[in-house]
Amino acid sequence: MTRRINAAGLAILKHYEDCSLEAYLCPARRWTCGWGETEGVTKDTVWTQRYADERLEESLRKREAAVERLLKVPLTDNQFSALVSLVYNIGVTAFAGSTLLRKLNNADYAGAAEEIPRWNKAGAKILRGLTRRRIAERDLFDRAR
Repeated sequence: MTRRINAAGLAILKHYEDCSLEAYLCPARRWTCGWGETEGVTKDTVWTQRYADERLEESLRKREAAVERLLKVPLTDNQFSALVSLVYNIGVTAFAGSTLLRKLNNADYAGAAEEIPRWNKAGAKILRGLTRRRIAERDLFDRAR
């Protein structure tokens, strides 16, 4: 059975993703709709709240399974949830090739936590919203159960 993101992780994700039922161009210049979804989204995309929520659930299950599959070390619920929020935003491929994952799988939990705030750019530009989100994710990662 795949682990699930906890309430604290989901709160971070929803706070920073927000939900738009009409497509918009995100700072990374990708059409986005719902809770930060980009797959299959065009400039004319319009969703219902129910569909946006269903897509969020589907996307979360994929990210949870990917995080679980890529990790070789035990995690607390908060660590797992912080990583799911991160991976929801940066994507599985970026996470799979990251220094963060390498450090984590070498049981360097502190080093992995230090990597989280580095994922605060869209293109080469540092974004305040991503900086705040990464701090929240790192803080959750570091928080005791």
